[in-house]
Amino acid sequence: MRNRLLAVVAAFAVTVTAFAQPPGGGGPPPAAVRVAAAERLTLSPTTTVPGTVTSRFDARVAAEVTGTLVFVADTGTAVQEGDVVARIENTQLRLVEAEAAASVQRETTRLTFLAREADRLDTLYQDGTVARSTYEQTVNNRDVSRSELAVQQARLAQARDQLGRTEIRASFDGVVAERLSQAGERVSPGNLVVRLTAPRELEIVARAPLASVPFLTEGLTLRVEVGDAVASAVIRTIVPFGDARSHLFEIRLDLPADGDWSAGQAVRVAVPTGGAREVIAVPRDALILRREGAAVFRISAENQAERIPVLTGASDGEMIEVQGMVQAGDRIVVRGGERLRPGQPVRVLTD
Repeated sequence: MRNRLLAVVAAFAVTVTAFAQPPGGGGPPPAAVRVAAAERLTLSPTTTVPGTVTSRFDARVAAEVTGTLVFVADTGTAVQEGDVVARIENTQLRLVEAEAAASVQRETTRLTFLAREADRLDTLYQDGTVARSTYEQTVNNRDVSRSELAVQQARLAQARDQLGRTEIRASFDGVVAERLSQAGERVSPGNLVVRLTAPRELEIVARAPLASVPFLTEGLTLRVEVGDAVASAVIRTIVPFGDARSHLFEIRLDLPADGDWSAGQAVRVAVPTGGAREVIAVPRDALILRREGAAVFRISAENQAERIPVLTGASDGEMIEVQGMVQAGDRIVVRGGERLRPGQPVRVLTD
């Protein structure tokens, strides 16, 4: 009885062992992976610097005459160039304008009279009927009146200019972003009244290291990261004067037409720090990062995983330079490599 029981147990153990073994013999089962080919690319080493989306037109508009504000546009009001965004009480200036206009009218009438009188006396003087001194005095009075009229006309123009400045107008199409003074407040020349910004005229302002100056030119396209999204922006202008403390200089980039951009948005800009060179590159997802360093798994012709230690270098988007025993065209694991072991058989998935 005991021998029969031992025989049953032995048979069960053999059966379990048979089921536990993978088809085809011992070792781990083939791992499902996705691969991509290593590529030979021309890349430049880059560094990522912070940038900010700003409006190209952002102005704090100030009063130019003294007076009390009677109107200030609400925050968020959309305006066009020339629209009134604030108005100053102008009674005093209207009175000054009226006085200047009356002076111009008075001097115009006087000049008209003296001009006719000078013409009349000129004829009489030629005939010898009027003394020369009388004629010359009239001509002199006419010339003085003409000069006085010019002075009064200038004063009228000044009065009208001051009166026009009681209406503070937008210098470009935009939006009132902030009220800096309120209706009822008394302002003087230089006091800020509103902040005006153009939400559709946007650009990226970033500060790059001085080492990047030789590798940046106007019109160069740079990679821009906005959260998880990636876009491209073109350098519009470079200010190649670095800050003595930070050793950074400013670059300004035109935003692409597509995309949901807003002023104040934070972005990351990839700027080159060296010249372009030919390298072997793989997708970033292929990198296996461990304490001992970075590596990738290459798939051999026999569909077995080979662990290749690498050093990383320049990058461009999802591609990154690797230095090691990797050649262009090698099949590199980009999915499923986290638990691979050297020599493990794999099954390559295709879309």
